[in-house]
Amino acid sequence: MKRLLSVFLAVLGLFSLVVAPADARTPFVKPFMGWSSWSLESSTRAGYGTSWLNESHVRDAAAAMASKLKSAGYTYVNIDSGWNASQSWVFHTDVNGIPDPDPTRFPSGIPALASYVHSLGLKLGLYAVTGLEKEVYDKNAPILGTSCHAQDIAYKPLTPSNGWGGNWKVDFRNPCAQKYYDSIVARFASWGVDFVKVDGTTADNVADIRAWSSAIDHSRRPMWLTASAWPVPRSIGSSLAPYANGVRVDTDVECYCETVSTWDSSVKARWSDLPSWLGVFGPQYRPDLDSMPISNNTGSGIQDGISDVERQSVMTFWSMASSPLYVGGDIYFLDASAVSILTNPEVIAVDHAGSYPTQVTGGDHQVWTKRAPDGRTYAAVYNLGSTPADITVDLPGARPVRDLVARKDLGRFRGSWTASAVPPHGSRLVRIG
Repeated sequence: MKRLLSVFLAVLGLFSLVVAPADARTPFVKPFMGWSSWSLESSTRAGYGTSWLNESHVRDAAAAMASKLKSAGYTYVNIDSGWNASQSWVFHTDVNGIPDPDPTRFPSGIPALASYVHSLGLKLGLYAVTGLEKEVYDKNAPILGTSCHAQDIAYKPLTPSNGWGGNWKVDFRNPCAQKYYDSIVARFASWGVDFVKVDGTTADNVADIRAWSSAIDHSRRPMWLTASAWPVPRSIGSSLAPYANGVRVDTDVECYCETVSTWDSSVKARWSDLPSWLGVFGPQYRPDLDSMPISNNTGSGIQDGISDVERQSVMTFWSMASSPLYVGGDIYFLDASAVSILTNPEVIAVDHAGSYPTQVTGGDHQVWTKRAPDGRTYAAVYNLGSTPADITVDLPGARPVRDLVARKDLGRFRGSWTASAVPPHGSRLVRIG
């Protein structure tokens, strides 16, 4: 989204408001923090899956976040795919082709849900996709504020668009195309939406993300915009920088099984996939590593599928990457260990430092470092192997070292510091100096 600038000019003793043309994304200096519904929708565990998504469950998730995580900065309640689809997964829109909530899933509507979420001091997010929905094309929906219809803005010859080819490519040479996206986002803004995830982004969809970004500008309501896919192609990373606040750099974290995820299903892949992306990001453009499977490993409800040691490694890696921090799992059953991992202020500060890491060593025993704008240096070590390992970090001279997860000073070290007996899939995160 682009920054809306306004200045007051005194003319003949009178003041008038002048709004400059949008020329930069709405600034979100820190990565967002929150929760996403998709991990529960993707699970095969009884009681979850796509039918899980409904108004009552989202309200429960919001209430749980407000009571357990809000004080640490978690505020976004993000509803993923299916909010405008029937239980049989048929998507629908209103007469003007604007997505509307499924009345069975959300009988009170999105405005009422947004009002409830906002009353808790939280924010609400919705899901969208690139391309023109075929249902909108087939009914040739009239586009609000124009004399155009949906078929006028479809690229000819009709060309499949988005990651699964489910929508038609949009012809953005027609000004009515932007007006169509403006109408969607204006509706979202009227509902009180604070976040939009646009999924299925391919190398052919940069114009779609630009249109969503411009529409958010035109709505005058700040909304975080994430360009998503599994992952977004690296080749368009820099092209999306002027428009999106974040971009998905990896595949889904979910295992599409009875747990949220597993270490080998896709969690471990992040350590090898992130390095090639780091050169494209700036202070307001974030690598989105997808949701974190840090929610519940005990009692009722779906289990995360990774151990507490692995959950801490996820939190550490996401934070070193300055990725958005959002929970994937049944936050209603959030366990004490998850709360401790997710709310550690010293680890969250690493995420919000506004800088990105460097991979010093690869392989099974990795060292990553990160220098914050305030001059502080952070180092993380990761043991991706199957046996405990000592992992050494080189230091420039004598430096004090603080363990940020344990929140204790380790002493002063000269030349190097060694993390001893890091368990398999484990990590250590320290501040140097």
